[in-house]
Amino acid sequence: MSLKVVLVLLILSGLVGTAFGYFLRWIISLGKRGSMELEIKQMMLEAREEAKRITEEAETRAEAAIEEAKKEFKEREVEIKKTEDRLVKKEEFLDKRQLDIDAEVEQIKLRIAEIKKIREEADLLEDRKREELGKIAKLSAEEAKAELMKVVEKHAEEDLMVRMQKLELFGAERLEQRAREILTTAIHRLGNAVPADVMTSSVPIPSDELKGKIIGKEGRNIKAFERATGVDVIIDDTPGAITLSCFDPVRRQIARVALENLIVDGRIQPAKIEESVEKAKNEIARIVKEKGEQAAYECGIFNLDPKLISILGRLHFRTSYGQNVLQHSIEMAHIAGVIAAEIGADVAVAKAGSLLHDIGKALDHEVQGTHVEIGRRILEKFGVSKDIIDAMAAHHEEYPYVNPESILVQVADAISGGRPGARRDTVENYLKRLADLEAIATSFPGVEKTFAIQAGREVRVFVTPDAISDLEAKELARNIAVRVENELKYPGEIKIAVIRESRAVEFAR
Repeated sequence: MSLKVVLVLLILSGLVGTAFGYFLRWIISLGKRGSMELEIKQMMLEAREEAKRITEEAETRAEAAIEEAKKEFKEREVEIKKTEDRLVKKEEFLDKRQLDIDAEVEQIKLRIAEIKKIREEADLLEDRKREELGKIAKLSAEEAKAELMKVVEKHAEEDLMVRMQKLELFGAERLEQRAREILTTAIHRLGNAVPADVMTSSVPIPSDELKGKIIGKEGRNIKAFERATGVDVIIDDTPGAITLSCFDPVRRQIARVALENLIVDGRIQPAKIEESVEKAKNEIARIVKEKGEQAAYECGIFNLDPKLISILGRLHFRTSYGQNVLQHSIEMAHIAGVIAAEIGADVAVAKAGSLLHDIGKALDHEVQGTHVEIGRRILEKFGVSKDIIDAMAAHHEEYPYVNPESILVQVADAISGGRPGARRDTVENYLKRLADLEAIATSFPGVEKTFAIQAGREVRVFVTPDAISDLEAKELARNIAVRVENELKYPGEIKIAVIRESRAVEFAR
């Protein structure tokens, strides 16, 4: 019984405790809700005050911006007004100017019409004048003009001749002086002695006993040597030397090197000869390349094809009138460069055209055609500049002069080949050239006597003054020069001097 009471009391106490806890929780929650509502109301009041403050500031700023905008607008209106006033004034000025221009145009039109009318009247008067003159003189306008020209020429012929002579004398003196200065500078800087070369080479031998060994049994060795080199071997009574003869200087040089090597080796037989000739070819090819490279470097000409440089090097073994062609070309390049720099021409083109001007001579024994045409084809094949090709092609006047550098190449050729000591010629050719020069000059009518002087570089022609006038004397000099150019071959240039001398003789008794 007591246990049940205790359980009942415990249950009741638990229920009462739970109910009391819920009651306390409810009381606490009511307190918290009241405080939160107060906080919310406080925050709303603060938010309203902040919004009111921001609104007032925004209104103040807006009013200030509006005032500023109104002020700028008024200033813009003032500026626009001023601009409009200026434009109105400018339009008024332009309208006035246009009216003035229109008035001036009308006046010009009237004056043009008046001038045209006056010109027509003048033309009519001129035609009437010609008709009247024609009726009076019984001559047409062309006939009268021709008659007048004859009269003027007759009266002014002497004055014109004197004036022409003065102009020619003074102009020629100035030009000749300047040209002499340039040429003297070029020759003085580059003139040097030139050793002469011939068509044969002499190879020294230590003893004459080697001559038999070189000939070989039944001539086998000398025949094998000539067959391998293409060179004639001349073994005569000349002590201590053997002569090699060939028109091709490269082959002659190969033969000389091969023979010298055979003499040093001592074993002279057909198999050894072929081996020595092959080695000599390789050595000459090396020398040819080196000489070509040295020439191009010395003249300052680069970017040439290696094969073209090798062909250029072959000129080291080629001569013209005893002058080494490669040295002649190098000298020409320097001379042309000096003159080109003086007159303002292209120095590079002038030097390249001069260095390559005789490159056709390296192959003229192997290819048909003149050395100029062969050289032109070689340069075109290796892609050389057209200006350089044109410059080298005109040095013998086979092609026209298309640029100043082509003239410079010919001038440099004449200087290098024509200066004293540069070239050699045979006595027979020298005497024949002098005789031919005098014969050509004497063949013209009116020539009294002719003298070839200065080693054939000048021809003085004396004419009969009664048969040839001064003007005809100039034409005679040109005709003689043309015939000499067409009929003779000579190094350098030849001066033709026609002399007309009048003498009046009377005796006092």
